This record gives sequence, structure tokens and C-alpha cells, in this order.
Amino acid sequence: MEEQVPGLDPRDIKLFGKWSFEGVEVRDPSLKRYISLKPVWLPHTGGRHEHRRFGKSEVPIVERLINRLMHPGRNMGKKHLAYNIVKQAFELIYIKTGQNPLQVLVRAIENAAPREDVTRIMYGGITYFVSVDVAPQRRVDVALKHLADGARMCAFNNPKPIEECLADEIIAAAQGDTRSYAIRRKEEIERIALSSR
Repeated sequence: MEEQVPGLDPRDIKLFGKWSFEGVEVRDPSLKRYISLKPVWLPHTGGRHEHRRFGKSEVPIVERLINRLMHPGRNMGKKHLAYNIVKQAFELIYIKTGQNPLQVLVRAIENAAPREDVTRIMYGGITYFVSVDVAPQRRVDVALKHLADGARMCAFNNPKPIEECLADEIIAAAQGDTRSYAIRRKEEIERIALSSR
């Protein structure tokens, strides 16, 4: 149970000291429970969710993006580096769109989350691919993965910094633009699932 600080209104809490959680809405009803927009000063829970089932759905969505950016190779475990990347990307999103970057991120996740996927089923030694609906928790996981991968691939062997790549990726995904790697992957996954029905 979290303690309430007397005299502190949750509306005063701003992400990175700038972006308000006020008015940020999740339009997709299936993702509402899995995109945590609980106001936090600092998106760093230190893995407190780890041993609870569905605990990651209570982790702030910005921290989940930061954690995804840390994943493979050279950036593994460098949370402060990933934190700064996301912080600067949010600044760029605000400059380019004039909107609350939190709202833009939520739209990007909603648009990049695949609704249908394929799974392998074996009948007598023969493998079939069958189309299945994707669980909401996995939809958020896959969307975050593709947003982070798109930014990483854009910045690799490129003079463009990863902050700018991440900002462009999130903006394009929020607009449903096919220049976004996450949107292209989602459409590809859904196209394969449609042919496997």
C-alpha cells in the first residue's frame, strides 16, 4: 500500500518534472488495465513487480519503455543512459507535435499493438500455423518491443542519435504511419495471421 504525502495533490506530480499525467487517456478498452498511468516523479521501480503475476502491468508505461531500450548488447543494465534517451526523446516529441509526449506514447502503443498472431499446432507430426487472438498484456509487450527495436535499428550505423530516432518512431506510430517500424511489423504479423485463419 502506498503512503499518501499529506498536502500533496497527485495532479502536481509530473513525469521528468515536466509532463502531466492529467488528461492522458487510453482509448483502447482492452489495454486500459495494462498501460499504467499512475503519477510518478521518477519512472524507476527497481523491479518490485518481478515476483507477482501480472505485476508488470502496474509498472509505469514510461519505465517499461526505458527497460526495453536497455535490452540487447552494449546498453544492457545502463538504466540511467536509457532514462536520458527517453527524457530527450520526450522533449523532441513535444517540440515536433506540441502535444503531451505521454499521450503520444499511449497512442503509439495502441496503434502498434497487434490484435492477431499465429501459433504452431502439431497434428501427427505435421505442423500447422493457426491464427489466434493476442492477449492484451502481450499486445503492450510486443508494441513496446517494436518501438524500441525500430529506434535501435534507425540509429545503428547512422549519424542520427537514438533520441531522435525514438522520437520519430513514437510520433510515426502514434499517427499510424507506415514509416514506423512498429506499424510495419504489426501489419506484417496481422497479414500472416489472416492468411492462417
